[in-house]
Amino acid sequence: MAAPAIQQQQQQQQLPDTTSIPGYIILPDPDENAPQAAAPPRTAVHPLDQLSAVEITTTARLIREHASPQQVKFNCITLREPKKNEYAAFRSRVGPRPERRAFAIVLEQGATSSSSVAEVIVNLTHGRVEDWRAVRNVAPTLTLEDLDVMERIARTDARVVEACAEIGITDMSTVFFDAWAIGVDARWGFERRLQQGLPYWRASPSDNQYAHPLDFTVVADTETEEVLAVDVRRVHGERTAVPPTSHNYLPEFIGEAMYQPRRLKPIDITQPEGVSFEMRGNEIHWAGYKMHIGFNYREGIVLSDVRFADPWQGHRERTLFNRVSVVEMVVPYGHPAPPHHRKHAFDVGEYGSGFMTNSLKLGCDCKGAIHYLDAVLSTNKGQAAVIKNAVCIHEEDNGLLYKHTDFRDASVVSARDRKLVISQIITAANYEYGFYHTFTLDGTYKLEMKLTGMLNTYCLHPSETAAPFGTEVAPGITAHNHQHIFSLRVDPEVDGPNNTVVQSDAVPYEADVGSPENPFGNGFYCRKTPLRTATQGAADYCHETSRAWDIVNPSRLNPSARRPVAYKILNNNCPAALAKPGSTVWRRAAFARKALWVVPYRDYELFPAGDYVCQSTGDEGHEGNLTVLDWSNRDESIEDTDIVCYIQFGLTHFPRTEDFPIMPAEPVSVTLRASNFFEKNPALWVPPSQIKGDDGSSRNAFSETGGSCCGGGSGKKLPSHL
Repeated sequence: MAAPAIQQQQQQQQLPDTTSIPGYIILPDPDENAPQAAAPPRTAVHPLDQLSAVEITTTARLIREHASPQQVKFNCITLREPKKNEYAAFRSRVGPRPERRAFAIVLEQGATSSSSVAEVIVNLTHGRVEDWRAVRNVAPTLTLEDLDVMERIARTDARVVEACAEIGITDMSTVFFDAWAIGVDARWGFERRLQQGLPYWRASPSDNQYAHPLDFTVVADTETEEVLAVDVRRVHGERTAVPPTSHNYLPEFIGEAMYQPRRLKPIDITQPEGVSFEMRGNEIHWAGYKMHIGFNYREGIVLSDVRFADPWQGHRERTLFNRVSVVEMVVPYGHPAPPHHRKHAFDVGEYGSGFMTNSLKLGCDCKGAIHYLDAVLSTNKGQAAVIKNAVCIHEEDNGLLYKHTDFRDASVVSARDRKLVISQIITAANYEYGFYHTFTLDGTYKLEMKLTGMLNTYCLHPSETAAPFGTEVAPGITAHNHQHIFSLRVDPEVDGPNNTVVQSDAVPYEADVGSPENPFGNGFYCRKTPLRTATQGAADYCHETSRAWDIVNPSRLNPSARRPVAYKILNNNCPAALAKPGSTVWRRAAFARKALWVVPYRDYELFPAGDYVCQSTGDEGHEGNLTVLDWSNRDESIEDTDIVCYIQFGLTHFPRTEDFPIMPAEPVSVTLRASNFFEKNPALWVPPSQIKGDDGSSRNAFSETGGSCCGGGSGKKLPSHL
């Protein structure tokens, strides 16, 4: 993240406050006339740290020199993480520091074909291009610079101007276009790099455009910057009028008549002794946890090398997860008529969570004692660009950690839980998504997503109704049914590198009522089914059996339970993908067909919808764009080996009027929790909480003279070890 080298460069160069990409601070290019070193100075950065600004500009320069005289533009420049075995050897101090490498996707400048794409690996340790590989029939991520093309060219296109004039719009400065990836359009193949524009109108500069959706869409070529088609929708041969009523949410429209600030008294979050975590570079140490926090243009936050000091084993450091990140999401819309069949955004694969990350603000996005990390990305010119405060790290009270009241004498023991939150927020056109990676004192990890922002809206013709495919959230405005399905990639290392996933189902005991084995019929148990091959590892959720999955280490047994140590996947927020088998989105989003995929680990197999999601068809066996379905179809062993889990979770959203004009945040989450991993409650090292008396004095929940946190004293003493 914000490595010392980056901070130093920012101070020296006095970064400008504004850029051509909103939210980005673009660093000035180095003086091309100045002498250039063959490689950036070697510094002892962590092998998983994101590229520094110097490394990005050095990578771009080396690629341009290698490609000369051909001119290139950069789709991405990011860290090429070391291979897993190389990093493991380095971490264990039995191998050398991995060489520093960058990975870039480049396009030929001015090429008319989306197939003019290459993957480049640059060895920064030695200052040279190490590999250059052309890839065919793929379309790279649409960057913010790419998406800026749509609005710029659509406003001046004669066909767009005519389509607007037909419904009474003559001032094109009031028309705005949300640029989206197009999915699949049979009119063009990979000879064009496509995007689509969804148009809206504004009655004033700050007006909510989603209250005024227009009845046509635009298709454009990203590279040639030309409008290819304007698809106008007619109902019974008629156009649909612009919904005229404004529905706004900004303070300038809401005003004092609506706001009632005195209803809520201020809440201040203070930590007078400072935070409980320590940052060592980009590695965080907190309450027995250690992990590295990385960031890249596609996944955003990446958590690596997650470990926990076990208080019941002399604080021995035990591994939990090698790598955790959100690697894909899909938002398929449920209206079958054009143009809505093309609305199924893959916000990670088609746009990049890192590229869309917000610069976070204290008191708005984060509250309390905050530590921020910056993101360093690249522009399409190969410049380094900084998103300030891209990642927020803070602690929160998390309610009860443990409590018991002895009803015989009313003595109480009670301790408060706390959580460490590592978060980012992205803006994906109309929607905002908050990513909250959360760790608690009992060894639990939870990823919570919060959905807010704006519904994707469309206009209704007077002859139409919103049902059954949507909700009329305001007169003449429909918001269509849709799903949000996220994919969390967990590369587990549960007490060691070789793991197995065991499916757990709560089932009644099979023996009949009245039988000797089950005389009263009340028996039930957890049926355990090991997933032995990758096809078995493609698993559905079952609500009837409260299905869960244990990631176990068969080589390590819990001494009390005499079962393998495990971390349990708890995921009951996993809706089935509702698109019909054989449909475009069903093929493209194969990862969303299952709640869980378990496959063997392979270096650089990361993205379940493929490395190149834009314009992908989802066809199996596409060598340049293999998906988790292809990996699963290999049907390799996933038993007692190095595995990767793809966990799908999310929600099916039937819009409500309460979601308009701006949507209250809606949370959805998935949890991984210790299951026979520890010998006892791993949070008993947390002393009982302090309480404040009515006179404002503080004391421990138990003192040397007795007393309880929440009830009457019993005369019991605090154990000496506390």
